[in-house]
Order: sequence, then C-alpha cells, then structure tokens
Amino acid sequence: MNDIIKAMEERRSIRKFKPEMPPEEQLEWIIDAGLYAASGMGKQSPIIICITNKEKRDRLMETNRKIGGWGEGFDPFYGAPAIMVVLADKSVGTYIYDGSLALGNMMNAAHSLGLGSIWIHRAKEEFETDEWKSLLRDLGIEGDYEGIGHCAVGYIDGELPAPAPRKEGRTFFVE
Repeated sequence: MNDIIKAMEERRSIRKFKPEMPPEEQLEWIIDAGLYAASGMGKQSPIIICITNKEKRDRLMETNRKIGGWGEGFDPFYGAPAIMVVLADKSVGTYIYDGSLALGNMMNAAHSLGLGSIWIHRAKEEFETDEWKSLLRDLGIEGDYEGIGHCAVGYIDGELPAPAPRKEGRTFFVE
C-alpha cells in the first residue's frame, strides 16, 4: 500500500488538542492541500480563512457553540488552536462539493504532518451572521460565499483513536 492511501486509512477525527500552535509553515501546507483539491470544472470555488488569533478563534468558537446549542464552557473545536474555515462561492454549481473536497484534503494533509484535525460544521450559519460577514468584508472578500466547514487543527493530546469497524456491503462492481 502506498503512503497516501495508508495515511487516508489511518487519519482519525481528533477531539482533544494541545494548546500549542503548529508552525505557520505546516498550516500553509495544509491550506495548500485544500487549495489543490479537485473542483468542478476547475473553477476553484473554495477560499480558506486560517484563524490563529486566540481572541478571534474564541469568538468564533462561542458563535459555533451557541448555534450548536451547547452549554457555557463547551468548546466545539475541542481546544484546537488553529481553525481553518472553508467557504465557497455560491455562484459555482459545485461549491458544496468543492469545499468538501478541500476539507478532506486538509485533514489528510494535517495527518501526514503528524497533526490532528476534525471537520466541524456550522460554518454556514456562522457566516450568515453580521459579525462574521463583517470579517469577510474586513479581509476584502467580495461575493456570495457560504461556509462549508471548519478544519480544526493542532497537536493531538493523547493517542490516535482506533478506527471504527468498516460497514460491510458498501462496495459494488459492475463488470
């Protein structure tokens, strides 16, 4: 088995991170992996916002927590210090798929670098609020973008979880 397929089989969603920030170079590699994901007709609809500022990260976490309906003190990002938000241009018919592929590439890239990651939802709802629309404007992002998801990244605090058993009967060949 080659290294890429092995990494895909070994990657797990991580739900406990150390507070230390990974090096910026590694975060850039993860972002690049997302930007190189396949996209419908090569239109490259996703954009990625990497939030490493703790204050902004914690504000985003609080918005996400409220949308998810969790109690005070719960961190839906599980302590990950870097949050990469993937949004995609809604004018492209494949924007949801394009953003999803970007997130998948990013999680596999994080694993290949010895980092943990997890896909966290509710980016759509976050970026429908005035506060987070304002961030897009502040960054000079124009257009109609929808939040696809977050790739929460950091050093794993603990052991890599064991894989769940694979469900049977999900492969069919037509010969």
